[in-house]
Amino acid sequence: MGEKLEGLKRTHMCGVLNESNIGENVTVMGWVQRKRNLGSLIFIDLRDRTGIIQAVFGNEINKEAFEKADRVKSEYVLAITGNLVKRSSPNYDIPTGMVEISAKSIKILSESETPPIYIKEGLDASEGIRLKYRYLDLRRPDMQRNLIVRYKTSKVIRDFMDENGFLDIETPMLTKSTPEGARDYLVPSRIFHGQFYALPQSPQLFKQLLMISGYDRYYQIVRCFRDEDLRANRQPEFTQVDMEMSFVDIEDVIEINERLIKKIFKEILGMNVKIPFDRITYKEAMERFGSDKPDTRFKMELKCLNDILKGTGFKVFKDVLDSKGDVRAINAKGCANFGRKEIDRLSEFVKTFKAKGLAWIALKGGEIKSPIAKYLTQEELNGILERMDAKDGDLVLICAGKPKVVFSSLGQLRIEIAKKTGLLKDNKEFNFIWVTEFPLLEYSEEEGRLVAVHHPFTAPMDEDLDILDTAPEKVRSKAYDIVLNGEELGGGSIRINDIKLQEKMFKVLGFTMERAWERFGFLLEAFKYGAPPHGGLAYGFDRMIMFLVNTDNIRDVIAFPKTKDASCLLTNAPSSVDESQLKELGISIVGKEKINS
Repeated sequence: MGEKLEGLKRTHMCGVLNESNIGENVTVMGWVQRKRNLGSLIFIDLRDRTGIIQAVFGNEINKEAFEKADRVKSEYVLAITGNLVKRSSPNYDIPTGMVEISAKSIKILSESETPPIYIKEGLDASEGIRLKYRYLDLRRPDMQRNLIVRYKTSKVIRDFMDENGFLDIETPMLTKSTPEGARDYLVPSRIFHGQFYALPQSPQLFKQLLMISGYDRYYQIVRCFRDEDLRANRQPEFTQVDMEMSFVDIEDVIEINERLIKKIFKEILGMNVKIPFDRITYKEAMERFGSDKPDTRFKMELKCLNDILKGTGFKVFKDVLDSKGDVRAINAKGCANFGRKEIDRLSEFVKTFKAKGLAWIALKGGEIKSPIAKYLTQEELNGILERMDAKDGDLVLICAGKPKVVFSSLGQLRIEIAKKTGLLKDNKEFNFIWVTEFPLLEYSEEEGRLVAVHHPFTAPMDEDLDILDTAPEKVRSKAYDIVLNGEELGGGSIRINDIKLQEKMFKVLGFTMERAWERFGFLLEAFKYGAPPHGGLAYGFDRMIMFLVNTDNIRDVIAFPKTKDASCLLTNAPSSVDESQLKELGISIVGKEKINS
């Protein structure tokens, strides 16, 4: 059983002691990082969240403390008291390396078994073990730094929002299911059997209601939930920096958010981010980069070859163009040395984005090498090479098909080639760009109807209002995303604030008025009583922290994350519950098989 503190107080954290404290009597508390027994002397490195301090025990310093220190093992929890002295052999690798504690007393507050993982920086252990013993993983200095950066970033955001007139207002966690996007997490009601709450995918409707309520500027750092098929860097519960403002247009929302980002990067990284950020329309982003999240740190831009190949005799390209498809290409500079095996791999890669494959032209040693050269005229070949600005050593990769497939395939291909060739290795740039004028709607093959690209409450651009009934798929929206190095950092829009326009939007989406009022009647009703123009934005806070700490793993910036299948290895959630609990809720289990969707 561990010793009691018995009134002993800590005077300093381990990592803050330095030469200015020499001569002081100090008490530190923490975990044993390492112990070295040199016979007449015992050295213990004690660790807390601020760092490590060395304590030295010896018979001549204090015999009782020396004997007790001999029993200590890694990860024991100790309280050590002694005089701070200058080290005879400094350690220049740590901030406390010029000093050490000449220990006069030691309390063993808690003992430890041998941990299943090493508590050290840059641990090379399976993620499964790390998540099962997360409380040990979180002791590691790099994990603690990540979570401290997370806290500091949230404080910078809160301070900025307060200085700019925003109110932090909480919105409900138990709310109405309004499925129009990802699946909701449902919570059964004990009082109303057969009825359910939903956990919020975002506070969208409530923050709009707060604008109607006259609060003018709202923000919240809030947990959100989506029961979606997970990818590597998605979590079922995630944190969002959410905001909404009244009496604003797009420029107002963008301006304040650029200042917020500038402040975050200055306070956290000491970096001066230049504002205003570049902007690009959705249409231009797709045509140049094949993505609405363009990574602008490198070129390799898409070029359209439709005009050059108009009237071509090459059947593959001719059939695509006759069916109103696209032929586009990228120039992989210096990649003409790619072997056939590697080009075949890239061809298979684009097939995952529904492309049928790749055509290619390599310029090598002054010669054109291409399996399609014999099907093209010299004029067509020259036109392609000129359009692509192809030089000796370059590899032109061509994709043909439906425009959406071509954009997606080449957009992902340019990223894949950049990774393979090390184009972005050690790149320290932070390239911010706003993507604007997203389509308001898109056709869903799965649902057989138009769906909202962002959400049904996004306002259409004023110039396109007159075609909302006749050509809804051509309507642009007042939506905007902030993109950083090819990742969406946040997104938002100006909202609809007119009941007639909102009802029309639901109608275009295939809702009957009865169904629209059943799902969203509380919002439509509120519009009757004076809704100001309003808009906002939400950031993925977890992704923001990933950039700030330079990790590509979202689980490195969340204290207790879930695995890819939405389970918690630490607590074994989800789990079975007592039959009595189910009975109270009026629920019976009809099958226990795991669903693989």
